[in-house]
Amino acid sequence: MQTINDLIAMIETGMKHISEMTVTDQVTAVAMGSGDLPVLATPAMMALMENAAMLAVAHELPEGCTTVGGHIESSHVRPTAVGDKVVAIAEVTRVDGKKVEFAVAAYAGDTLIGEGTHLRFVVDRDKFLSRL
Repeated sequence: MQTINDLIAMIETGMKHISEMTVTDQVTAVAMGSGDLPVLATPAMMALMENAAMLAVAHELPEGCTTVGGHIESSHVRPTAVGDKVVAIAEVTRVDGKKVEFAVAAYAGDTLIGEGTHLRFVVDRDKFLSRL
């Protein structure tokens, strides 16, 4: 009988995904309550990084499985204005059973605005939700 670890064996280092968004008033520090300036909120940038990581491996997961965030650490070094396009890149750097580690970075144009690491865990959706 195959285990979930056997089924996720197709997740490999180097797998990548790019997610993008345009900064709107709804994702500013003011609107999200993480600051008082009308610039991209750090939580919104990090959510975009998590989205890129989730999508980088989603197509390799067994039916009924997903990934959930376990840890994220990132700098946020440049402000980004409303109307600017932001891209987040996630790349798998390590796979250890159900643990998947990523390098993440976000850019506004060619300018790096944040980078860090992210850890996700492969879980069975129903089992995970049954723990609520």
